[in-house]
Amino acid sequence: MHTNTSTLAASAVDRLRQEIFDGQLPPGTRLAEAAEAKRLGVSRVPVREAFAALERDGLLEFTETGRTVVKQLTPQDFEELFAMRLLLEPAAARSAFPLSRKQQQLLSDNISATRKANSLNEVTRLDLDFHQLIVEASGNTRLLKLWRSLRTELELWLGYLHQQHRDRELDTRVDTAGSHEGILDCFQNRSAAACEKLTREHILSWREWLPMAELET
Repeated sequence: MHTNTSTLAASAVDRLRQEIFDGQLPPGTRLAEAAEAKRLGVSRVPVREAFAALERDGLLEFTETGRTVVKQLTPQDFEELFAMRLLLEPAAARSAFPLSRKQQQLLSDNISATRKANSLNEVTRLDLDFHQLIVEASGNTRLLKLWRSLRTELELWLGYLHQQHRDRELDTRVDTAGSHEGILDCFQNRSAAACEKLTREHILSWREWLPMAELET
């Protein structure tokens, strides 16, 4: 019974997570346990567990009145995530240098997939996959653990911004692949210090999204 409940909860987590990332459940949407259980075709127990898991991931929040809502995105959230990326990723890039041939190929394959991506959600996922590959290559397990703890909220942020600015779809795909190509080239032809510097500059450029976020909040 416990195994079945856990499986149903995991399925509910995946379904709700995707609906949040796709914009079907936008920020501020109220979710009722009973209503979601009926909609998903499960009992309330796995839905309750799914809500708890998504709250831990930063996708849902529980209000003081006991309501469950899709997390509202604020410029303060963005600033905190931005600061953490700026702290973690340049250090990871320095530690990851030099990359093995296999690690370089994984990054190259990621860039090719980004150029062919069919949706902004896919671009977002591949973008974060690229950076996670570098963090993994650093060999620093604690740094990787911290980065992974941020990933869901990063994906929520980027996905939300992409949904709000679909006119940038082509530019986003091309710009993402292009900037990542520059980082890969740095790993292949330059130094650890150069990779750290370029990664820092790349993360700093991410802050250009904040004015757009402020317009939508």
